[in-house]
Amino acid sequence: LVASREGEAFELTRGQETELPQALKWQVARADEDYDAALVEARRITVDTTRIASEAFPMAIPPEEAERRCRRALMEAWIGRESATFRLPPSRLALDPADVIRLAHDGREVEFRLVSVADAEARGIEAVRQDRAAYDLPPGDPRPASLASPVVFGTPEVVMLDLPQITEDQPAHRPLIAAHASPWPGEIAVFRSASTDGFNLLTTFGSRARIGTLAFDFYPGPTSRFDLGNALVVDLLSGTLESVTDVALFGGANAVAVETAAGVWEIVQAGAAELIAPGRYRLTRLLRGQRGTEHAMGNPTPAGARVVVLDATLAALPIAEAELGLPWNWRVGPAARAVSDASYAALGFIPTGRGLVPFAPVHVERPWRTARSPGDLTIRWTRRSRALVADAWEQVEAPLAEEVESYDVQILDGAVVRRTLTSSTTSVLYTATQQTADWGAPLGPGQMLALRIFQLSNRLGRGTPATVSLQF
Repeated sequence: LVASREGEAFELTRGQETELPQALKWQVARADEDYDAALVEARRITVDTTRIASEAFPMAIPPEEAERRCRRALMEAWIGRESATFRLPPSRLALDPADVIRLAHDGREVEFRLVSVADAEARGIEAVRQDRAAYDLPPGDPRPASLASPVVFGTPEVVMLDLPQITEDQPAHRPLIAAHASPWPGEIAVFRSASTDGFNLLTTFGSRARIGTLAFDFYPGPTSRFDLGNALVVDLLSGTLESVTDVALFGGANAVAVETAAGVWEIVQAGAAELIAPGRYRLTRLLRGQRGTEHAMGNPTPAGARVVVLDATLAALPIAEAELGLPWNWRVGPAARAVSDASYAALGFIPTGRGLVPFAPVHVERPWRTARSPGDLTIRWTRRSRALVADAWEQVEAPLAEEVESYDVQILDGAVVRRTLTSSTTSVLYTATQQTADWGAPLGPGQMLALRIFQLSNRLGRGTPATVSLQF
């Protein structure tokens, strides 16, 4: 310090208490209360003043934060009533207004904030007292808003799936619907109409499905055994996946539907699920083409294809068998909103009764396995059943899910159908006479025969075909 005259290093001034406020009252606006006014107050108790200062601020701020600032302003006013005036040598050129210094006074160090600097042969300084505790005050007590925050619902992500029957409580002909939205509206309504207006409520459901997309291409793999070579990498919009035991897997756990083409779904089960990024899962130890969907494998299924986890969050659409094949317009959205609201998703979907379609036959007998001479050919295969109970290993024969057992066998010449044979059993006779009519002579060693075998449904006709080439 530079003394202005002998015995005087600096001057310390303290303002009168009666000039200071006992309380501060502020009025601010609350954004969460439709910008209504909120009052906050800071008060000192044991002081010799009764002055109250009030002020209104045209700003929107949470009242808890406004109360903290009000208390800080009152504390600064009382602490700042002490001011100091002194001079410093030119060597203290680094000090500027707003810098904080400590001065020793009456045996203690006191913090002062510089408010003015006048440069001459000595630097004239004016400073006010400061206490850092004023800037560490907690916010005021929370004040809950009386106005409910508006919730805006966007258009949900809706997926309608025509799948084979996957649970006993789901009628085989009924398609499934899955929906996802954030925030979830609580209840989703499903309306339908045969035209573009006059929508009628069909059903409602209240569970958000786990819907996602393929992160990478998904290639075909083996069926009837574990696919250990492929990985199904899925980005979920919400929800989680976890690994399951083989026992749980064989019981139907961790089943997902992968859309390999528009409206065509492969059902895949995964024994192992690994979280590799937020919302991204790598599924391995796969069972492919479940419930007769082996024909739906993509080669490959491209990244971005839709994926739906098959669980109880999906709802069955309560339509009658007589309505299968009819083109409907659908609107799906929050049940609390009108069907015309912008939050409804509009889509077209034709239910085809995929759950009633017979599965493709398997294990077509190969002629080269047994010695034979050119002549009549008996074509044999094994029937599959779409009934869920058919998966029980204790059964001697898979139950017949159709009213009658019937098959069509197409004899193929490239893309041309040479002949169609019919049968009511799991075999059919392709006679030497028929072979001669089709090929000029009975089929013999070294020749090939391409076939398509269908099991028939009384309701929907031909099921999924088994396409094979027999070598003689």
